[in-house]
Amino acid sequence: MFDKEERLKQLNKEQYEVTQHAATEYPFSGKYDDFYEKGIYVDVVSGEPLFSSLDKYDAGCGWPSFTKPIEKLVYRRDQSHNMERTEVKSPQADSHLGHVFSDGPADRGGLRYCINSASLDFIPYDELEEKGYGRYKELFD
Repeated sequence: MFDKEERLKQLNKEQYEVTQHAATEYPFSGKYDDFYEKGIYVDVVSGEPLFSSLDKYDAGCGWPSFTKPIEKLVYRRDQSHNMERTEVKSPQADSHLGHVFSDGPADRGGLRYCINSASLDFIPYDELEEKGYGRYKELFD
């Protein structure tokens, strides 16, 4: 288990605002928008696994986009900013990650998980075992 209070103290301002107050980073500004290394993305607060690089694609929207999560996420209706959206949150830390939309690639399920880079940490494939995520190596076989 992780110590949420301790972990929150380690976040930078943007990471804190995004994950705890549902802020949104500027489009095309996040470190994982144009990033395609092999590995998994985890919640920056809890370290819980969220997405695989195998399911990442360039949606051209300015935020990292994925077709599906690797573990169950939490979904919440979001009517902020005069829009009807579905917010995506991490199950353990309750971190705001971004939103899911139904305009993703039809041949890959039709969903687009539009996620803030600030809510993510990336674990490279070659480091999965040593960082405790070895069971996710099978995704890449």
